Amino acid sequence: MYPETPRHGPAERAVEVHKPTPITPVHTAPLVPVQPGSVPSVASVVLPDGRVVTGYAIEPAKPEPPAAKPAVSRTAVNIALGGVGFGAVCSGLFLLTAFITALTALITQLITLAAVIFGGWVAVQVLSASGHRSGTTVNIRKAVFKRNHFHG
Repeated sequence: MYPETPRHGPAERAVEVHKPTPITPVHTAPLVPVQPGSVPSVASVVLPDGRVVTGYAIEPAKPEPPAAKPAVSRTAVNIALGGVGFGAVCSGLFLLTAFITALTALITQLITLAAVIFGGWVAVQVLSASGHRSGTTVNIRKAVFKRNHFHG
């Protein structure tokens, strides 16, 4: 059904052989690293075995600038402040209402207490006066009234 692919033997394939080049160690005096005044566009590094590797300098990573914050509209600020003010006024009115209610209850209790005390005093006066018969003498036109009795 499918055509047969020709098979190639190992001798027919192209083979590339890479042989490593041996590095001969070079003994030199140790180098003292010195910071350059400015970073050159191409940097060179001396390895401990004396070889020099040259490459491009890597710039330090710079952080991305922070995204500009969107400006808050004055309308949104006014609405938020209005909400805070409305909440403060509502809570203040609630406290004022609670204070007036408590004050009204206190005044009502004081009036009730005064009525009870005054009523008790009146009751004591009335009940103690009826206990004995010493009447009050009133002289009206030379007539004497003693407790609703005329003595003339």
